[in-house]
Amino acid sequence: MSEAIVLTTAGNVRGETANGVHSFKGVPYGATTGGVARFMPPKPAAKWDGVREATAYGPAAFQVRTPRVEGAPILMEAGIGEMSEDCLVLNVWSRGLGDGGKRPVMVWLHGGGMFLGSGDHLAMYDGASLTRRGDVVVVSVNHRLGILGYLHLGGLLGEAYATSGNAGMLDLVLALEWVRDNAEAFGGDPGNVTIFGESGGGMKVSILLAMPAAKGLFHRAIVESGPGLQCLTPEVATRSARELLAELGIDESRAADLHDVPADRIVEAQDALGKRGGSLLAGGANFSPVVDGLSVPAHPFDPVASPLAAGVPLLIGTNKDEMTLFLMAIPGYRSMDEAAMRERLKAMLTMRLGDQISADGMEGLISAYRRTRPEATPTDLLVAITSDRMRMGSIRLAERKAAASTAPVFMYLFTWESPAFGGLMKSCHILEMPFVFDNVAEPYMLIGDSPERHELGARMSGAWISFARHGDPNHEGLPRWPTYDPEKRATMIFNSQCRIENDPAAEERLAWSGVM
Repeated sequence: MSEAIVLTTAGNVRGETANGVHSFKGVPYGATTGGVARFMPPKPAAKWDGVREATAYGPAAFQVRTPRVEGAPILMEAGIGEMSEDCLVLNVWSRGLGDGGKRPVMVWLHGGGMFLGSGDHLAMYDGASLTRRGDVVVVSVNHRLGILGYLHLGGLLGEAYATSGNAGMLDLVLALEWVRDNAEAFGGDPGNVTIFGESGGGMKVSILLAMPAAKGLFHRAIVESGPGLQCLTPEVATRSARELLAELGIDESRAADLHDVPADRIVEAQDALGKRGGSLLAGGANFSPVVDGLSVPAHPFDPVASPLAAGVPLLIGTNKDEMTLFLMAIPGYRSMDEAAMRERLKAMLTMRLGDQISADGMEGLISAYRRTRPEATPTDLLVAITSDRMRMGSIRLAERKAAASTAPVFMYLFTWESPAFGGLMKSCHILEMPFVFDNVAEPYMLIGDSPERHELGARMSGAWISFARHGDPNHEGLPRWPTYDPEKRATMIFNSQCRIENDPAAEERLAWSGVM
């Protein structure tokens, strides 16, 4: 392993070189977000003298540390280490430095809803393999999360806080500005930037497509299992801000005192509010991006696609059994009877869809899925219906994106089932990520030791690389992948044998009409 030095706009950074890939970790792109800077738009990192070490990941944003849940798989391999409000850091992998290589730049936005995670907390986020396979520059980003990233105070503290509900998204805009200004130094092309993210990261991609400040900073977008059609309204977000103040014992007239509350105390309050609200994951209360009329002028894809998204090619899709990742932690999940299934289904759909789901609507979904899956157990039906909520959101987003511009849209469905955990995870949420990052050389805990993982990793990472390079995921390892349209609904099925299927599970898709 040898060292590599690059001059960024803020100063020199020293990274490492191993197996032909240069890596730079914990590089600051923004200043601290604590104290008077809390809830405010981010500012660029201050310049430094000399050479800054960039060989270790930087701190994550403050967040709730998720406890181990009995029965659920351990996925946080690297885990969340140091947390700080000085968390605006990023990581870069590249095969060439300052060589005019004009490599596509792929900026990864991590999952974890809007309140968990970091650009490095999962081993599968390491960008070296993807960089090595496709000769692309990979960037992963840390930014503010939860209350510290999405507390809307505009309704309580006035114009100075008008965009506080989107501080975490503005961090990402600043990171993309850093990429624009520094890509060439790392051998990348600032005119060919792809943003891609999974789960909460997919929602962040969706929202960036609707942010005026982000327009022109990226040129392609990939949404994995995280369609973001709507943001919070100011009314809902202000109500959540009031709930936080009450939890902390702060009078509304003294809301500015939040600058002085220790960050860990704020996270404790977020956790308490999330648990009280019955969130699937503690800390998931209503602290997420807001339609503030300024940084996010309107819902990204509701009722139509934001015009700001026009001209940006989109790759979008989901996994067949998304919800097994979460349902495994529920006692008795594998042996649910009909009554338990209906109770759990009603709770989950109501939590996600609110009053959009009626008793008749739920019964219609159950009946439709029973017709198409006559051998399904109550547990099978629960997994299928709740997982398809994510797929239907992705279909809605794809439809509206395709209707709004001529930029191509490509749809996928990941159906490969992992042999790990006795096969119980099936094709769960996040399962596609090791394949996207081509991190399958070792028998990773989530995907097991199946020999199929190598070829599927080559096919999926190859598609993501091709899309980043050309705006089209087609490559020699796949059958021809047509664009998505509401007539044929061509969908790439990623499995041990990849294929195109038009309108997969059409009857189930139609059953959701009027429900979402």
